[in-house]
Amino acid sequence: MQYAKTRSWRKRLIAAAAGVAISTLALAGCSGSAAGSATKASGPKTNIQFMYATGDETWNSVVAAVAKAFNAQSSTTTVTPVPLTGGSDYPTAMKTVDATGKWPAIIDMRDTATYIKAGKIAPIPSEVTGLLKPTAYAKAADGNVYTVPYSALNGELGINIVYNKDYFKKHRLSVPKTYDDFITLMKDIKANGDVPLATAASGVWPSDQLWKPLASPVFAKYSDQGGFWNAAKDGKTSIADLRAPLDELKTITDEYVLKGWQSTEDAQTTTLLVNGQAVMATSSAGLGRLMDINKVDPKFNAGLFIIPDAKGNINVLKNSVDGTTAGGLAISAQAKADKKQYASSVEFLKYFYSVPAANLMEKAGWISPDIADSAKVTRNDSIPGASDYFALLKNPKLVWYENAPTFTTFSAFNTFFRQSRIAMQDGQMSVDDTITKLQAEFDKDAAAG
Repeated sequence: MQYAKTRSWRKRLIAAAAGVAISTLALAGCSGSAAGSATKASGPKTNIQFMYATGDETWNSVVAAVAKAFNAQSSTTTVTPVPLTGGSDYPTAMKTVDATGKWPAIIDMRDTATYIKAGKIAPIPSEVTGLLKPTAYAKAADGNVYTVPYSALNGELGINIVYNKDYFKKHRLSVPKTYDDFITLMKDIKANGDVPLATAASGVWPSDQLWKPLASPVFAKYSDQGGFWNAAKDGKTSIADLRAPLDELKTITDEYVLKGWQSTEDAQTTTLLVNGQAVMATSSAGLGRLMDINKVDPKFNAGLFIIPDAKGNINVLKNSVDGTTAGGLAISAQAKADKKQYASSVEFLKYFYSVPAANLMEKAGWISPDIADSAKVTRNDSIPGASDYFALLKNPKLVWYENAPTFTTFSAFNTFFRQSRIAMQDGQMSVDDTITKLQAEFDKDAAAG
């Protein structure tokens, strides 16, 4: 009963968050926002909206900085960023926006295949794709490109553990080389009387930050079969094969995670780390989290690592550039139907993939997309701990794997999966019950997709 109430509460939160975004979209479309009012007063400028998933402060600052710089130099267009409120599940909130029929011009995409099939997004023109390296995008089955990347294709290298290097030095601790080393590290920190790890679950998506590294050894086994979820759909594996990482997730949460994680926001972990309430913290912000830490305390000596597997491999999900499954930026079909909206959308994307925009992103702590002129981009290696991130790209133990579901109902299952894991970690369900419920939900969603 408690689990059902939790799911109901989260559904209301998602609907409320999407409602805020819809209202913002409607107001912006009527020039009701501050940016819209300025557009109306200046006359010829076309106002377009850029809807994106918020929650990551670095990404928020990147969108704001790029939009502001673009607006300052464009004589034809004003871009209004429209974030979907943090704490929601973005793919679900997108469906709520879709139900209204009020799409923005530029969309931070999820479930791309579904919206291509529904005719909701338009092909990206060659004048945009030509600004990217050929490996940074891919064509869909119909030969068109529908999404272009909003960051470098470094996979989920940004999902990692940030830690206090000074604490490690003081207590003669080392970055773990194997999974057993990671467990020993947390035991040693706990033996010192300190909390090893801070993590967050006030929104459902940060729950991936601890889960994915734990599950990656299992996921990596199915990389050549199209990924774990496609193999599960084909009956070659099942949710039961995730029992070991689910057990590990429950043990780590019970033994080593700072209490109150259920109501902790993702960005809040920065403060918990800097204030010494935990020695390490989960993150999915990559360099952005290091930038956040530096802003809060410039003297804090931060580092990062990725939880290794039993053999010492660092398994990292690689970004898919397949046009039917990958996320990225897209132009809505509604914008395509309006000549001015479409021209403004293309103009903004051309700026987004320019050297000046890339430099703005790098300065903000974001790894800019793989543009054709990347040699001209100034990389930001001044952030304390940034060298750890770039070293991971060259680590001989780095193993890229793929896990891109091909069935369009996966996002619905993934939301359920996240909620179920949180309920399990919180003691509302056993691991056995979680696996049973997940398998039933997966079978239903996979059959529908």
